[in-house]
Amino acid sequence: MKIYRLETIQNLPISKSHAWDFLSNPKNLKRITPDYMGFKIINGTADKIYAGQIIQYMVTPVMGIPTKWVTEITHVDDGNYFVDEQRFGPYSLWHHKHFIKAIKNGVEMKDIIDYKIPLGIIGRIAQPILVAPKLKEIFEYRKNALIEIFGTYKL
Repeated sequence: MKIYRLETIQNLPISKSHAWDFLSNPKNLKRITPDYMGFKIINGTADKIYAGQIIQYMVTPVMGIPTKWVTEITHVDDGNYFVDEQRFGPYSLWHHKHFIKAIKNGVEMKDIIDYKIPLGIIGRIAQPILVAPKLKEIFEYRKNALIEIFGTYKL
């Protein structure tokens, strides 16, 4: 069983509380997800994130095929980090840690995603050809969307 990891870091020129309010609100995910993903929240949003929260989405990640994705918020340290884990969806494992810390003139966002792809050898072949590039593309889109929303970080 091979578990893969993607890590991203982005600095934003906003306060920690502003970053937390935006990033911990599932309603904002559509704004930072590429349109071709067909991202739609079915249910599970709340005014405040909490451990045990179940969120259901529809996404269209590959070839226009709609896929239901169900995640659970498993850990929350208010203002500092939260973790979402897939309960049902395209991965065999999806564990996504979101960290926010104050830095000079803004915040540092760090994401650590550990994931496993289904389908055995086929999944292992698809990982470097399809899955890893697609995940990097999605997070690059998110990076640019956040810059558009909040501006460019300057030291």
